[in-house]
Amino acid sequence: MTVRAAWLLPTGQTREDTRVTPVGTVTPTGELTSRGGVLPGGAPFLAAPAGAMTVQIGIGRAVVQGTAAQGPYPVAVDAPELVAIGAGDALDRIDTVIVRVYDGMYDTEGQTVATVELVQGEPMGAPTPPALPPASLPLWDVRVRAGASASTGGVDWASALTDRRRYTVGVGGIIPRGATGDVGAFDGQYRDMNGVLERWDATGAAWRTYRPPTLAAESITSGFLTGTGWSMNTFNARRRAGVVTFSAYLTRTGGNLSDPTNLPDTFVGSLPNGWAPLFAYEAIATDGYGHGTARIEADAQIYLRTWSPGIVLAKDHNMRISATYVQ
Repeated sequence: MTVRAAWLLPTGQTREDTRVTPVGTVTPTGELTSRGGVLPGGAPFLAAPAGAMTVQIGIGRAVVQGTAAQGPYPVAVDAPELVAIGAGDALDRIDTVIVRVYDGMYDTEGQTVATVELVQGEPMGAPTPPALPPASLPLWDVRVRAGASASTGGVDWASALTDRRRYTVGVGGIIPRGATGDVGAFDGQYRDMNGVLERWDATGAAWRTYRPPTLAAESITSGFLTGTGWSMNTFNARRRAGVVTFSAYLTRTGGNLSDPTNLPDTFVGSLPNGWAPLFAYEAIATDGYGHGTARIEADAQIYLRTWSPGIVLAKDHNMRISATYVQ
């Protein structure tokens, strides 16, 4: 049996059925209902052409929510399923491949089984996906062009498939990006939207980009080590949420520096341990007469690299170096 459902058959559920199906995967959508969806991991229920008018649905696990009284059905497909596509009509139509649970205790279909099957859409000029039966989960839409058949080349698989898989996880888990823009179920639910973490705001009924709580700022005024030819007046640095701002106020105690053509890199000093940028960064330097750039290396060492041509950074002049960067 390739499609298994746990807690569906009145008798005969095996231990293997229970192990293979995702029992316990529940993201609530209400007091007694759960978010139906595909479990992430690998490429669950992947669709692949298997013939002119046949699509193969790969293995995977899912949770299918029935009515509130029914609860969620854990389902697993442990071998690929082939789904036949009916011949095209006079107009285009869209069919939907679904996972469906039949439960004789709650419906009138006369069987108790889980299946992968096709729901055929209505042919029309601008076709839309069909309405789905209860206790089912959409996987893929298939656009069937007018007149499509095995003898006319079949379904145009290069453009026919639309991914309808939605995902579900255990309560508290982060839902991967799926094919639908579902609303959230509870305040504080998280999802990954194309690499951006979003949090459901139940009050505003909207997904919001998650921003961590503002971290307390950290400030220091010491720890800057000056190089030869410099003395420290004041040093102030502040860091908040990984953003560093600092200002070093120094006095030139060595010889005069000027840049008639190219100022040789001159070592100024080192930032305190843990306050360096992740990669080399250019900072602003000025003494009120001239200005230039100072390179802050990833090892915290700072070098004066350029200065205003023709302007002397003289002995006893005060110079400030300031920068803001993300660590």
